[in-house]
Amino acid sequence: MSEKDLLVLSIKDFATPKMLKMVILPFIITILVMYTLFFVAADLGLDALQHTTLQVESTQTLNQAGVEHTESFSGTFSGSSIIDFLMTHTITSWLISFLVYTVGSFLVLLISIVVALAVIGFLTPPILKELQRRHYQQITLIGFDSIGTAIWNVSKSFLVMVALFLLLMPLYFIPLINVIALNIPFYYFFHKLLTYDVASTLCTKEEYINIMQQKGTNLRLKTLLLYMISLIPFAVLFVTVFFVIYIGHSFFKEVVWLREKADPAMSIS
Repeated sequence: MSEKDLLVLSIKDFATPKMLKMVILPFIITILVMYTLFFVAADLGLDALQHTTLQVESTQTLNQAGVEHTESFSGTFSGSSIIDFLMTHTITSWLISFLVYTVGSFLVLLISIVVALAVIGFLTPPILKELQRRHYQQITLIGFDSIGTAIWNVSKSFLVMVALFLLLMPLYFIPLINVIALNIPFYYFFHKLLTYDVASTLCTKEEYINIMQQKGTNLRLKTLLLYMISLIPFAVLFVTVFFVIYIGHSFFKEVVWLREKADPAMSIS
């Protein structure tokens, strides 16, 4: 099966009523989590402002009719008055707007990707069972690892992501390069979580290792494309089920080849 045929097949499977119903759960849960986090963060931010004071002193010299006048200002701001003061100045107003909208939107987007992937992890088994029923009836879903091992693997991937984030920090101050550097840790986590969820449901551990050794580069290119799609605002709320379908078909194809190789008598309809 060519890559084009695999993509077309994935789109057709995604468009089925059963798969579209599964889209609802990641959408609702992700929206609820992000909605809750927004208000928690806003509440913490406002609370911090209420306990913050800002001492401001400024001096300005004016020339009126050839006579210079010096005006001095000194004041202490606290609570919401800090924001009021900062927003009256063009530079600070621009900086606050940039930080709130740019950094805030980026963090919300990345958190939404992590939340959606966590939710889709619970839907991976039924999605793969539906693919098996439709296309791979003679392939048995074996799977590997216990819940404890799965939690450890996810935790390990998360720690590596944090380590990469800290390691690449010097690059975050270089224009253009910082965009790539910021996304490397999150892509790593995205790739690990998606491929592990599918493989641990479908393959044996030996098959998983074999597939990653032989087709690892191809799978990374696929997950990179999916990650770029997930960066489109709100896209991750709807297409995570498609991600599992597409990567699921990719793993099914390799498992079919491996098991036929191990047992030539095996017949796949």
